[in-house]
Amino acid sequence: MQEPVARDLGVAIVTGGASGIGLAIAKALVGEGWKVLIADLTRPALDAAQAQIDAIRPGVTRSVVMDVAVEASVIAGLTDCETGFGPVRGLVNSAGIGRDVPFFDTSVELFREILDINLVGTFTVAREAGRLMRAHGGGAIVNIASVSGLRGNIGRSAYGASKGGVVTLTQVMACELAPLQIRVNAIAPGPFETPMVQAMHSEQTRAGWLQVVPQRRYAEPEEIAGAAVFLLDDRKSSFVTGHILNVDGGFAAHGLLPAYPQP
Repeated sequence: MQEPVARDLGVAIVTGGASGIGLAIAKALVGEGWKVLIADLTRPALDAAQAQIDAIRPGVTRSVVMDVAVEASVIAGLTDCETGFGPVRGLVNSAGIGRDVPFFDTSVELFREILDINLVGTFTVAREAGRLMRAHGGGAIVNIASVSGLRGNIGRSAYGASKGGVVTLTQVMACELAPLQIRVNAIAPGPFETPMVQAMHSEQTRAGWLQVVPQRRYAEPEEIAGAAVFLLDDRKSSFVTGHILNVDGGFAAHGLLPAYPQP
């Protein structure tokens, strides 16, 4: 017998919600009792994602075309959500891009593009959603960072800088917004199976990751989603803020040698 859906937790916005980690998080949240607004770049992708979510729990998901790198697009999308869907209580900043490019081959244009989406976009959406939460007495924000924002990885000058910025931004936000009853945390995933990562990681790259991840595999998006559900829910994490939760199979804990002897 299917367990009853939890009480209505309010509206959560998930950027990058049409695919990958964002879609997995949106699916998990509706199963927990949230209404969810998924935001992404294209209407066809959003419609396909919403159909998947509606199959889990119909009538509690809406979608909006939003470019997180464009302030006006963010403001318009969140305003429409607030007036037409309900008060915003949660936010997951999952929109992001990544490129593996050697340092000297990284153009200024690419560096700026990645920071604009991954870092400035996270800031802009969080600022606007935070203003809405402040008006309603609080809420919770989860930013998707990366272990590449905690440690240097070859080829990730732009991506690593953007995610390192997300880590520090999360901690600053947590301190400033705590008096407003807004909790802010981040998830730092290790390698995970999504189309974006599959496009970035060659066979050689995958083999290298598996050498340094003690669990010796990539995460599934649903494993990242479970962490987001926990961090958004005041019933489960009411005294957790400013935390960077590694979901990395032990990557951050390993030493200089491979995780364990390889066959």
